[in-house]
Amino acid sequence: MEKKVLAELEKCYSIAPLHYQGKDHILVAAEKTDRCILFDAQGKEECTVWDGPGGVMTMVQVPGTDGEFLATHKFYSPNDSKEAKIIRAVPDGTGKWTVTTLVDLPFVHRFDILKSGGETYLIACTLKSGHEFKDDWSNPGKIYVARLPEDLSAFDEDHQLPLAVLKDGMLKNHGYCKVAEDGEESSVVCSENGVFRCFPPKSPDGSWEVIQLLDTPASDAVMIDLDGDGSRELIVISPFHGDTLSIYRENEGHYDLDYTYPERAEFLHAIWSGTIGGRPAAVIGHRKGARRLLMFSWCEEKKAYRFRTLDDDCGPANVYGYQADGKDVLIAANREMNEIAMYTF
Repeated sequence: MEKKVLAELEKCYSIAPLHYQGKDHILVAAEKTDRCILFDAQGKEECTVWDGPGGVMTMVQVPGTDGEFLATHKFYSPNDSKEAKIIRAVPDGTGKWTVTTLVDLPFVHRFDILKSGGETYLIACTLKSGHEFKDDWSNPGKIYVARLPEDLSAFDEDHQLPLAVLKDGMLKNHGYCKVAEDGEESSVVCSENGVFRCFPPKSPDGSWEVIQLLDTPASDAVMIDLDGDGSRELIVISPFHGDTLSIYRENEGHYDLDYTYPERAEFLHAIWSGTIGGRPAAVIGHRKGARRLLMFSWCEEKKAYRFRTLDDDCGPANVYGYQADGKDVLIAANREMNEIAMYTF
């Protein structure tokens, strides 16, 4: 494995893929007030998408577009996000983007775009719904949904996308991942109330479905079949910004604890799952203590989970993996070091 630092970005945080002008790219943006950078798949910086305002927790490409994407702005911390919103960024083809408001949504932390039944949907999760003082959690977050039209140009600061509440009472509503399974897309959402899976309508006149996978307080989770038995394990960080990494195995429709990482990893945060070296893997990072980037996989010989340290003292906030030039690549927003790093396998 080779590590390369691509750029310095203060409090770098959010990472997302972007297909633009016929090529795959990577976006990296800052949690605090700093720029959003577009890199090519080889890690070369191409341009600055915006210089501010920052507060970027999530970025997602609008399906079927050439470089158009949505992003959160002004989520600076759990205590400074009353002005958070989802914006739309549209490129002009010359390296410049026009940014407009899609919807104001205080405390919006994660969101995504799902396709189902011939329709496109937005799902957006707020960490909380309001507060009166620092570290006030008395107003739990919510999950919002909306049907997205193909053309988003009608929305702006004065004409915003209408949202509906799918689920409320979500205390410390932090974690999110998309799951594509059997040709369908769904969302896994994590909160102090547990881990939930949200399924969009299967037809235009259908309804959303929400099922609870775990009642364990959770900060983030991913689903991946590590051992190749045809069933996806549920890999969970707990509790909120917690120090425990656990793997749950599906058993007749419910999940049983199967493994716990033996160390307390303070402020676990980064989480991604995919394929590295031809094997299913989950990559996890924590932001305090040893601040490691770790990779978990399955050892067929020992019939057991195994882990490997990819990097020490880097403090990753988020990580994303993909393939380029026949190699496996991880991009990490090493927030505590203010570095955007590329790990090539």
